Amino acid sequence: MNIEKNTEKQRLNFWEKIYLPEIARGLGMTFVEMFKPKVTRQYPEEVWNPTGSYRGRPVLVLEEDGERCVACGLCSRVCPALAIEVAAGETEKTKERYPIKFEINMLRCIYCGFCEEVCPEEAIVMSKDYDLVFEKQEDAILDKDQLLIPMAQLQDRLEFLRQYRR
Repeated sequence: MNIEKNTEKQRLNFWEKIYLPEIARGLGMTFVEMFKPKVTRQYPEEVWNPTGSYRGRPVLVLEEDGERCVACGLCSRVCPALAIEVAAGETEKTKERYPIKFEINMLRCIYCGFCEEVCPEEAIVMSKDYDLVFEKQEDAILDKDQLLIPMAQLQDRLEFLRQYRR
């Protein structure tokens, strides 16, 4: 009975069978786009400022009293490209753990944002950095000192994440 209803819905009328109206509509859209004004950004002189939803280079959040990361290792476990490496150390503070070693291989990173989504402390976020250049492969492995960014620079991304998670 359900099979009969599905085949009735899938039957095409004459105009749908010959595709001409759809081809004409597609060509019309193409011609409209052809005559719209073109936008070209002169890159080094004219810098693009991405919105808060943009996923650029992953970075660690640095607060006034230190880094947020508690070295739980969830980011390295969820990374599909195996680009993140974390080693934990113990401390006497209330946080108990901190990362001794935190490295991201930017040649492997696919900017998926899984590390950001899984982090319970909002310690790793995707920044607005989009122009990454490395002269050697070794330069593409960023350590903890290169990844720490003050929280004030990442405020719009953190606000976007809080709004998105609601």
